[in-house]
Amino acid sequence: MDDSQQRSLAEALILAAAEPIPAPRIASVIPGCTPARARSLVEALNADYEDQGRGFEIREVAGGYQLRTRPEFAGFVQRLAPARPLRLSQAAMETLAVVAYRQPATRAEVEFVRGVDAGAVIRGLIERKLLRIAGHREVPGRPLLYATTRRFLEVFDLARLEDLPTLRDLEDLNPAESPPAGEGAPAADGRGPSVAVEAVPIPAATWTDAEADGEPH
Repeated sequence: MDDSQQRSLAEALILAAAEPIPAPRIASVIPGCTPARARSLVEALNADYEDQGRGFEIREVAGGYQLRTRPEFAGFVQRLAPARPLRLSQAAMETLAVVAYRQPATRAEVEFVRGVDAGAVIRGLIERKLLRIAGHREVPGRPLLYATTRRFLEVFDLARLEDLPTLRDLEDLNPAESPPAGEGAPAADGRGPSVAVEAVPIPAATWTDAEADGEPH
């Protein structure tokens, strides 16, 4: 199989994959290919797309490769989307941030940082496959541990957890700094103002109507 055929096959595999496909998986299907070669094929494909002015590119997210529309076209693509953009409540965003930077974390640790009950929010994030149960902490009571999922990486356009931006203020966050209920802070039941996840471009076909509904708010 020559270079052109390998490149076309890599493109077909990425297009057909239901989720981001890692380089080793691509290499296992293409005859005579290695993971390093698979990464080179992706780079070559992206170079071709850029030269041709195509409206999409291959992005590395959640440890694999996925075909996505180019960021500058996100606003236009969203006009075709039958579903609303993914929305997460402020409480859900705060909970995700605590778990992402401290994982694995217990519910008690999340509640200590946020200063409110987090049970309902954590359950909602697990149902939406943004958080997962990662075992038990070996202390009296063996509380559940929570961590982010590959879905979390996909939604926030991250190749790996190490790509999370620095959140220096997280270590300084404590309940005393949270505004009182009724002044914009999420209430103890996890309800709070809703915010759209708009930091990264999401392909129109990524979301379903059910996923578009945010945490109760």
